[in-house]
Amino acid sequence: MEIGAHVSTAGGLGKAVDRAVEIGAEAVQMFLTSPRAWAFKAISDEAAEAFREVAADAGLGPTVIHASYLTALGSPVPGLLEKSVDSLTKHLDAANRLGALGVIFHPASHRGEGLDAMLDQFVGGAKQVLEAAPGDALLMLETSAGSGDHIGSKFEELARIIRAIDSPRMAVCLDTQHVWAAGYHITSPEGLNRTMEEFENELGLDLLRAVHANDSMRPFGAAVDRHENIGEGLIGRDGFANIMRHPAFADVPFYLEVPGYDKNKKGPDKRNVNILKEIRAESQSSA
Repeated sequence: MEIGAHVSTAGGLGKAVDRAVEIGAEAVQMFLTSPRAWAFKAISDEAAEAFREVAADAGLGPTVIHASYLTALGSPVPGLLEKSVDSLTKHLDAANRLGALGVIFHPASHRGEGLDAMLDQFVGGAKQVLEAAPGDALLMLETSAGSGDHIGSKFEELARIIRAIDSPRMAVCLDTQHVWAAGYHITSPEGLNRTMEEFENELGLDLLRAVHANDSMRPFGAAVDRHENIGEGLIGRDGFANIMRHPAFADVPFYLEVPGYDKNKKGPDKRNVNILKEIRAESQSSA
């Protein structure tokens, strides 16, 4: 269970490794472009090889790439499917060349059409991406908080999509804040056991390949995506201790996406990393 963090790539990919090491992170998540734009600057072979070397030298665990927030394979908006497929393909190809575990992306919204109406489109788009970017990197659906018409707030929805795609390169990233907001009671042992039993029954625990570790500004079941620093939100330190004790997460990397205690720096910081490391140590000693 590596404790990772989302870090900036400003100044070059190698700077992401430096920033991760500076805050004590053991794995890295990063954007390869602005998350709110389609523009994508190709990564040279030299830059990709240099990143792999510095990440290995730093002893970092799995790298994951977060796709653009604009990605929406299930949207009925004209032209958005093509842009989403193109963007995801570029991200997945880059993940292969960087030696990353995979690309995490939001299922996004069906814009009121319903999953049934958009399922074939979503599945077809994902299959195009996987075919166009062959390799070992995974395409990981992120659990949704459930606001609006967003897809994936229930494990059953993710399972329908993944079964239809039918590829060993599909996986899931579980966001702690999102599942809490979506109505999965993960803060008690009983609630977490029910949650992970449902995950196993619908998806299979082998598909759980990454965790976004975020506390919540919003109450249970609020269906709102609002991250908080570990221990400052409504999941709380005890909630994360409960999660990190559960055997389903024993070998899954955690990636912080929190605002940070230093509001000027905006993002995961050493204090958040250290808190999760402390909880991990306590959880392992009590197991």
